Amino acid sequence: MTDVVITGMGATTPLGGDLASTWDGLVAGRSGVVALTDEWAAPLAVRIAGTLAQEPSEKIDRVKARRLDRSAQVALIAAEEAWHDAGLGLGEDNPIDPDRLAVCLGSGIGGLHALLDNWDNYRDRGPRRVSPFTIPMLMANAPAANVALLVGAAAAVHAPVSACASSNEAISLAVDQIRLGRADVVVAGGAEATIHALPLAAFGQMQALSKRNDDPTAASRPWDKGRDGFVLSEGSAVLVLESLEHAKARGAKIYGTVAGAGVSNDNHDIVQPDPTGLGQSSAMLKALRESGLSASDIKHVNAHGTSTPQGDVTEAVSIRQALGDAVDDCVVTSTKSMTGHLLGAAGALESVTTMLALHHRIVPPTINLEDPEDDLGIDIAANAARELPGSGELAALNNSFGFGGSNVAVALTTANATGR
Repeated sequence: MTDVVITGMGATTPLGGDLASTWDGLVAGRSGVVALTDEWAAPLAVRIAGTLAQEPSEKIDRVKARRLDRSAQVALIAAEEAWHDAGLGLGEDNPIDPDRLAVCLGSGIGGLHALLDNWDNYRDRGPRRVSPFTIPMLMANAPAANVALLVGAAAAVHAPVSACASSNEAISLAVDQIRLGRADVVVAGGAEATIHALPLAAFGQMQALSKRNDDPTAASRPWDKGRDGFVLSEGSAVLVLESLEHAKARGAKIYGTVAGAGVSNDNHDIVQPDPTGLGQSSAMLKALRESGLSASDIKHVNAHGTSTPQGDVTEAVSIRQALGDAVDDCVVTSTKSMTGHLLGAAGALESVTTMLALHHRIVPPTINLEDPEDDLGIDIAANAARELPGSGELAALNNSFGFGGSNVAVALTTANATGR
């Protein structure tokens, strides 16, 4: 089976405008959740969110930005960082054959700002005030398509939409494209930008969001008895994936390997996870089988861990089911305790974070875990970063679960890693 390796990574998140600052914030246990002080937020029951640490306007030309929804803006920022991190140039300096280059970049909701802002223009000022760029801004594949234009991808452009599992599904699809011989290089990941009154009100009406308006940094608290919902966040994370043969041929530095992925569906409810955890554990077991890994190889799980009452307990059950007795030697964390929930971009950010955890042999903490649920049966890196074993190859799983019952687990290892 073709080895698929990671040669570049990039991100823009509530913790930092690039991957380095995001990682530093995660290891330090810093929250990126803030109070929303905009006038539009005042009537809302939920007035906190994980807003970007650095505005896209600081990196994207104003004229260009006007033709892009915020979701595409963040995708371009993360993709360009990942591309350069992989040692690749753009335009005439791009050495990759366009017909062997693809993009797989998911979004759970897509161009929400473009849609709602232009509806406001139509309602308040008439049809002639609707931007002619509305459709190419709001379409769900806009982030993927704009990244493809950036890097010159001609092999294929895919935009999986499976709610909060979208970007891990994009990574899974990217691995398939390389193993099937359809591409040598795939830019994979996700982007989301939905911090707006409507989704905050809608998720709030579902009782899905934390209402800790008076204490934003403590609002996301996976597995804590005091958790009351997730925190809506925005951002993007992108990986450059290559066949090992291609990466070696161009002398690329390698972080590690995407060893495989597992995909399943709960077939239980449109929003609630199956409380048995069987769909989730199925995805993890499939990832292990595809990767040729055993449960005892897994030393770390970056959990979906959204800080919802039912979801966190179900995931603890599913991790135990998948790993069995080996769960005792595995460190689990939820970085959503610091970043909040990036919806369709969450999986990509957490796959990047998982790869960095293996690379640096340190697991970022789950912060705000003051009063853990009883009998979880998993070893959580509570409130402080945890070191991983100091020698030998390491492997980990990253879980993403989405509305509709979508489950994706990605298996990552330090196999094939070179110095960085």
